[in-house]
Amino acid sequence: MFKMFFHKNNQKGFALFYVTILVLAIIIASGMNISVLTYNQQKIFQNIVKSTQAYYAAEAGLEDALLRLENDMNLPSSYSFNVGTASVTNNISNESANLKIITAEANSFDRIRKMKVNYQVSTQDVSFYYGAQIGEGGMEMRNGSMVDGNIYSNGTVFGGGTIENTIIVANNGNRIEGLDIGQDAKAYSCEDCEIGGDLTYVTGGTLDDCDVDGSITEQSEEIQAKDLPISESQINEWKQDALTGGIIEGDYIVSGKVTENLGPKKITGQLIIDNLATLNMTGTIWTVNGIRVDNGATIQLDTPSYGSLSGVLLTEGKVKIKPGTTLRGGGQSGSYLLVLSEDTETESKANPAIDVDNNADTAIFYATQGLIVLRNNIQTKEVTGYKIYLDNNAEILYESGLRDASFSSGPGASWQATNWKEIE
Repeated sequence: MFKMFFHKNNQKGFALFYVTILVLAIIIASGMNISVLTYNQQKIFQNIVKSTQAYYAAEAGLEDALLRLENDMNLPSSYSFNVGTASVTNNISNESANLKIITAEANSFDRIRKMKVNYQVSTQDVSFYYGAQIGEGGMEMRNGSMVDGNIYSNGTVFGGGTIENTIIVANNGNRIEGLDIGQDAKAYSCEDCEIGGDLTYVTGGTLDDCDVDGSITEQSEEIQAKDLPISESQINEWKQDALTGGIIEGDYIVSGKVTENLGPKKITGQLIIDNLATLNMTGTIWTVNGIRVDNGATIQLDTPSYGSLSGVLLTEGKVKIKPGTTLRGGGQSGSYLLVLSEDTETESKANPAIDVDNNADTAIFYATQGLIVLRNNIQTKEVTGYKIYLDNNAEILYESGLRDASFSSGPGASWQATNWKEIE
């Protein structure tokens, strides 16, 4: 009986010992798992901290470069410095006169992060969708004149000219008359026109001796007028750009075989470029009493200042461009010189708001409230105004790039950081 009791106690003791060993094993295994998990979590956390340090160090690199650029401080194309425990290398690439690309690479304990930002001249975009856009004053085209592009007018278009593409004339009561149109036409009335495409006219309008190769459609809705593309607020911004360079009192005259740099600047008198002189625009120029360019003179945008961007020469007075002169952009594709007048003369062809009598291959002429006259054999890229007159053989040769023309004030423009992002 004693042996039986002892045997039972032995079994109970062994079972207790086994359970104890098992519990200890579980505790030890759990402890090891917790330790491994904790270690891994700490390692992950440390990686996150070091990677985050590298990220903010890279951002600090970009900010350092931008600060140097903003304050015209010394800025080599590549330089390095430390931010806390991280090292940063900045690289600056000069893509053009108006664009720099800054990249910053930061290293924090072999954790590397890269950032990039574009530093570029701020621009104002103006879309010229038509070879000619006209206000309520309408357009007159004399024999041999041509628009190689589309026309949108809020007033009647008539004469003996050719339109290579499409014309739209808005507002009831207006018409197209005496035109040779290569593609489609749309107007309230049509008189004595040759139309290579389709014609759409408005109920109540008339069709009189119009030869149409395509279909003829009548619509009841009035064709809606379009505002000219440059707002008064935009013009005021350009004036403020000009003021950043200061004011010249009275007339500013450049004469003789010289080249002068000017801009941004406001001129309270008249701007006169004469006698084979060249005005190299380095910023927006605003004159109060008009602009005159004659006798072999040239106005051009400064290439280093503008690059592929366009510039503005504006006046509250009249513009007179005489034969033998040259107007041009900065020499790169997409660079145009916009000549803008706020003069209100709409009737006098002898003394209009803008009077152009010379080729201006990369010029855009714009009259907010007045008449533009393009005289003998002139060729230009785009014309927009309240009223337009094309003399014999004058041509407008539209370029598609004018749909997205970007205007800058040159060095007087503000620079801005854009497209700030992390890169691989």
